[in-house]
Amino acid sequence: MMDPAFFRAPDAPPDPAPRPGDTPAGLLDAPDAGRHPTRTQLWLHRISVFLFVLISAVAGVLLIILPWTPGWTDNYLLMSFPSLRSVVDNGFVRGICSGLGLLDIWIGFWEALHYHEPG
Repeated sequence: MMDPAFFRAPDAPPDPAPRPGDTPAGLLDAPDAGRHPTRTQLWLHRISVFLFVLISAVAGVLLIILPWTPGWTDNYLLMSFPSLRSVVDNGFVRGICSGLGLLDIWIGFWEALHYHEPG
C-alpha cells in the first residue's frame, strides 16, 4: 500500500497523525499500559497470542518429525532434482530442520509463559 503523503501536493498541509485505534491493525495491537483496553481488544489480543502459540507448536513438531520420515526425500519434487535430493538427505540438513523445530516450539511456549493481561 502506498503512503498517502506520496500523492499529496508539496504545498499541502500534512495529515494529522492517526490515533492508535484508527490504524487497520489497531484492534490486534497489544493494549497500551496507560489506558484500559476495550473488551474486543482484550479478546483479540488473547486469541492472537493463542493462535501464535498453536501455530508455533504445530510447525515445530512438524519440523522435528518430518525430516526423519521417508517422505522427506522420496517425493515428486526431489525425484526430479537428484543433486537437491542429496543435499536434503544429508543428516546435517535434517538436524538443522529439527533444531529449527525445537526453536519454534521454545519461542511459542516462551510467548505463552510470558503472556500477561494489561492492567
